[in-house]
Parts: sequence; C-alpha cells; structure tokens
Amino acid sequence: MAKPSHSIQQQIALLQSRDMQFRNIADAPHFLSNISYYRLKGYWWEMQEDKVNHHFAPNSYFEDVIDLYNFDRHFRLIAFNAIERIEIALRTKLIYHLSQTYGSHWYLIPSIFQDPKRFNSFLGKINMDMSNSSEEFIVKHFDNHPDEMPESWKALEVLTLGTLSKLYSNLKHQLPEKNKIANEFGLNNQKYLVSWLLTITVIRNIIAHHSRLWNRVIINKYDWPPTSPKPILNYIPNNHQRRKIFPILSAIIYLNDEISPGHQIKQELFSLFAKFPNVQLSKMGFPANWQNEPLWK
Repeated sequence: MAKPSHSIQQQIALLQSRDMQFRNIADAPHFLSNISYYRLKGYWWEMQEDKVNHHFAPNSYFEDVIDLYNFDRHFRLIAFNAIERIEIALRTKLIYHLSQTYGSHWYLIPSIFQDPKRFNSFLGKINMDMSNSSEEFIVKHFDNHPDEMPESWKALEVLTLGTLSKLYSNLKHQLPEKNKIANEFGLNNQKYLVSWLLTITVIRNIIAHHSRLWNRVIINKYDWPPTSPKPILNYIPNNHQRRKIFPILSAIIYLNDEISPGHQIKQELFSLFAKFPNVQLSKMGFPANWQNEPLWK
C-alpha cells in the first residue's frame, strides 16, 4: 500500500513522535521546505536506535542532521573538483599519447582495442554523443566535413569520464601508451588505473546526482596496488574497508598529487573537517589514526 503524503507540520510531528529533538523548531519548516524529508532520512538513519520502528537515540537533534547534510554537500564539491582534474588529465593523455603513435583518428582503429563488442558499443556511443552535441566545435566540424569523423582532440571532448574510462580500459594491454598513461598517473600497472577510474566514475555520478556521499557504501569493487612509486597508505585496504569512501578518496588525492602538484584538496578537506568537528569521519571509513597515513601527513 502506498504511503500517504505528509504536510511539513505532519513531518515534524512524526519526527517528534519518534523522539527527534529540535533546538529551534521554528526553523524546521524552512529546512523541510527546501530539503526533502526523504533526502534527509539518509543523514538521520544512523541516529536511530530502533531502525525497525524508527525511534531515535537520546540527544538526536534535527539541527545535527542539517549540519551533516551541509558537511556532505561541501565534501561532495571538494571531491568533484578533484575528480574533474582526473577526467581532464585522462582525456589529455589519451589524446596526446595515442595520437602521437596512431594518428588523429586512433579511436576509430579496431586493432588497438581488446574487445570488438566493447569497441562497437563505444562507436555507437560516441556517434550518438556527437549527434546530440551542441558544442560549437562539433557542429562546425560536421558543417565543414559532413562525411568525416572529428579528430580525437575534438571527439573526446564530448565524452564523459565513464566513457573515457571504458575507452582506456579496452585499449590492448600490450600497448606502450596504455602503460605510459598509468605511469604518468603514478601507478606501476595499468590494471590499477583501470580499476580506480571505473570506481571514481561511480563516485562522480553519485555527486552529479547530488546524492549522499557521507557514510555511503561503495558497491563497485576495485583493486589496490601492493606497491606504488610513492606511498599511499600503510596498509592495503581489504574488501570491507573499500566499501567506504576513505580508500578511494585517498586514491583520488594520490592521482591528483601526480597530475596537479600543489593542489589544495587536502587543505580544503582539513578545513571542512575542522568546521564540522562533530561529523563522525569513521562512518566514511577513516581509520583512527588516518592523519598519520603517508598520503595524509
């Protein structure tokens, strides 16, 4: 049976009946008018001592839920900025290294890709993306060259991180250029870059849909290098630890250290953590002494 819609006052009354506390209840209607009850539910879930009947533990305050929501919003923006740098670097390196060896239209050469089905799927995707693109340089290209596909430096500009990651993944393993790109990202083996990129794409999509990243379970499995040119963590995260954001966030920062030296991502995170001292970083997989991990020092 479908649940009935509740007015904002009914939503507040429901929270009160479940022992949610309010420091200033007069502000609650404003927040619930602009952030949906259902969206906030993900932030108060852990405050419940009875998750079946949805009763809150003592000292559970609505204002703390709003603080957690605001923390997560700022956290997502910092992570998105870091991922944007990775996307731009990946696009740049693919275009440069493959074009230097195989020419400007390398992305149309089936022999440099592993899986013909994935290659054909990619061709369908890129054709659709260019057909739907309103980018002036794509429109102008087809106006001037209606029967000719754009050079890679044009074509790859309309691709998402997800498509770029899959394109890199499907390059033949023995291509020197594939290893070169991994090396330039600070990894000894291309398979770890492939694995990280696919998971980073999942994170990027969560952020793009404004979904909760705090306390999120990362369902996408990824590999972790046993060694790296520069130290990342003092341990290899196990599969359970990789279900939280801390390891892949560390990977994102590691990649940024290589492609964008002097970035301020860690400093922005430290400032955010200081601004919201009550947020439990452990819920995001941060270990007890995370500040002492090599990457975070």
